[in-house]
Amino acid sequence: MVLETAALNASELAEYCRRKGLFPEQIAAWRAACMSANVSAAQQTKTRQAQSKEDKKRIRQLEKELQRKEKALAEAAALLVLRKKVQAIWGDKEED
Repeated sequence: MVLETAALNASELAEYCRRKGLFPEQIAAWRAACMSANVSAAQQTKTRQAQSKEDKKRIRQLEKELQRKEKALAEAAALLVLRKKVQAIWGDKEED
């Protein structure tokens, strides 16, 4: 009904309301409710976009941290392998 009455002037709106058994104030209230619903939807969209941007930033930070930790773990593993090779080649110090 809000869409049907959007293009009507005051006298046409009054005629429409009489035919449908409504009051013009009801249509005005419904129109206001539709407008506020659209505004809140726009605000929700902006909020979602801001949250998405923050999430992407946090994901990038976490990926960098994960990559740093993976490098450190790989380095530690390489050192352990080298230590075992050195011990295998030269033997333990305890044997000397």
